[in-house]
Amino acid sequence: MICAAFGARAILPNERLFALTIRVGEVNDAAALAQLMCELGYETTKSEMQMRVERITTDERCRTFVAVRDGKVCGMIGTVTYPSYEHNDPSGRILALVTLRTMRRRGIGRALIATAEKDFAQRGIRRVALNTRLAREDTRKFYESIGYERNGWRFVKQLSVRD
Repeated sequence: MICAAFGARAILPNERLFALTIRVGEVNDAAALAQLMCELGYETTKSEMQMRVERITTDERCRTFVAVRDGKVCGMIGTVTYPSYEHNDPSGRILALVTLRTMRRRGIGRALIATAEKDFAQRGIRRVALNTRLAREDTRKFYESIGYERNGWRFVKQLSVRD
């Protein structure tokens, strides 16, 4: 289990420093994770998230880390490692990163990214990719500010599944 504590320096002027703990996410975090997914625009219930987290935590390629402040989950990052057709070594992907709206611009996202990158490095992952919606301009600027570069386009298509 990976746990780290960060004293995150506030980004906003005159904002006080606060203690932030980053820990491995658990099934018991389902309600908080569902709220975070809703903030990203993915309507999710606690029971749906509990089912998802139960599946994710059994997959050794996946990791979930949560940021906790004052005993409350205020952010999360989900990652996966996978073999690549394009490269000889495995790759990593950030699947989800979100902080509560009321907690943004306080270094929580940076702390979560740092934790995920450290975990990737410990597993021998040298290349990390992620996606973000085009409409999330602030998010794009955030990723660029911490060293991520745009290098392509993402295309999405919904398929009909027959039972």
